[in-house]
Amino acid sequence: MAFTPLHDRVLVRRVESEEKTKGGLIIPDSAKEKPSEGEVVACGEGARKDSGELIAMTVKAGDRVLFGKWSGTEVTIDGEELLIMKESDILGIMSDAAAAKAA
Repeated sequence: MAFTPLHDRVLVRRVESEEKTKGGLIIPDSAKEKPSEGEVVACGEGARKDSGELIAMTVKAGDRVLFGKWSGTEVTIDGEELLIMKESDILGIMSDAAAAKAA
């Protein structure tokens, strides 16, 4: 992929939502909510203070993250739908144990 976010922006790929409920009911596409969980694809270098000092990014490519329902801007890159958002729109990073439990 030939895209690098600038400053404190992050490129995120949404994870696919479940097709069924825990009780086994199939959820039609029209009733599905877009997931608020994704994987970081790429990150910018970070924000800068007024003094010019770089504030390093907390997230990195490969991190599984949770973000707000209305966060980010949807874009299509290489035929894939992705989100570009500021790092501050990310609510948290999921650990491997939490990601497995959520799936």
